[in-house]
Amino acid sequence: MNSLEHLKKYTTVVADTGDFQSIKKYKPQDSTTNPSLILKAAMEPKYKWLVDDAVKYAQKAKGDEKQKLREGLKKIFVNFGLEILKIVPGRVSTEVDARLSFRIYDTISYAKGLIRLYEKSGIQRNRVLIKVAATWEGIQAAEILEKEGIHTNLTLLFSLTQAIACADAGVTLISPFVGRILDWYKKEKGVDAIPAEEDPGVLSVREIYEYYKKFDFPTEIMGASFRNKGEILALTGCDLLTISPQLLEELENSIVFPKPALTPEMAARSKMKKVDLNEMSFRWHMNENPMANEKLSEGIRRFSNDIRTLEKYIREQL
Repeated sequence: MNSLEHLKKYTTVVADTGDFQSIKKYKPQDSTTNPSLILKAAMEPKYKWLVDDAVKYAQKAKGDEKQKLREGLKKIFVNFGLEILKIVPGRVSTEVDARLSFRIYDTISYAKGLIRLYEKSGIQRNRVLIKVAATWEGIQAAEILEKEGIHTNLTLLFSLTQAIACADAGVTLISPFVGRILDWYKKEKGVDAIPAEEDPGVLSVREIYEYYKKFDFPTEIMGASFRNKGEILALTGCDLLTISPQLLEELENSIVFPKPALTPEMAARSKMKKVDLNEMSFRWHMNENPMANEKLSEGIRRFSNDIRTLEKYIREQL
């Protein structure tokens, strides 16, 4: 047995990539994508046919150039998702345009557009998670989508505050980021490394897990954005973990077998108290958390820039 096989005994392993050909040998249950991963994959010659198909779809779309670009982007995201679903038995996560992160009803409209494309290709909506940034507006949009039978994955999540709001909204799954939290604290403290057991990103996911399990929230927790395999193994027992192909390979070549660090029984003994949030308290707590505030904003900017790059490519083809 290797570390990856050991991890699968306690946690559902998800592949975090747009390069779907690289994940077949790891046999993940689900797969996640984001604009940055799709951009990286879309620029590879072996996937040009998926992009070309999206451009042709955009050319036939109704409306002006802006509308055609929007439809082309959706089609690129869905094209990669469709190929991923040929490999994984479970779900794929496909992200809403990050530039809509503060617009509730535009997020809902975009999400429904993605679902329509999947359903036209014969994919049932229970195999798709719509990724939405965990802003206050994104969480409100997700709550509405969930009530309409569209399952969501709240991403760019860096704090217990965001996680609590997501649980209250009844979202299907959250993706608390680990590595980006580590990046922030390493820079803040001026250090090159932090041990896994002291890693602020690891501790953040453990805190969220403890809260969810203690108060019986059904929302799934999927740790994301890892920098090393130590972070992953320190979260053995988490509901799901989404892992890059590079780190999946490292786990496959490792023989470290940690005991589960997260269990419902351990969470039940927690002394945490339930928190009531509204929009005002959510925004206040986020304001008081410079790391979460900065990383959320940075993540939205980064994804938005990558979407603009994809748009530029489509525009040139149009």
